[in-house]
Amino acid sequence: MKVAFASTDKIHVDEHFGKAREFYLWEIGPDNAQFTGVLQVNEGDGDVDDRIEARSAALADCALVYVGEIGGPAAARLVAKKIHPLKSKEAEPITTVVEKLQQVLQGNPPPWLRKAMLKG
Repeated sequence: MKVAFASTDKIHVDEHFGKAREFYLWEIGPDNAQFTGVLQVNEGDGDVDDRIEARSAALADCALVYVGEIGGPAAARLVAKKIHPLKSKEAEPITTVVEKLQQVLQGNPPPWLRKAMLKG
């Protein structure tokens, strides 16, 4: 499944969803994970709703989005597009989050994650 990470330093999940200018994309499965690229967000000069929509549209093919923080309206908009937002605790390194996610996928993932894995 495709997973996006919001980061200010390309290493830690520490960026607020509404401020992220780029997302780091990974393809993650139970047995392998691979960095696939950087998604640049072009939000234009719109208002808050336009900026949220630009980000959620750009992330449309992602199943999960890890962020440092996210507001309620932005989280709801992602969920409506079947993208599950997750807040990272304590600005964890992206590679650590990837490893933890793989461990969960190798076991018995919770229902919401099994559903996310079916996206795309």
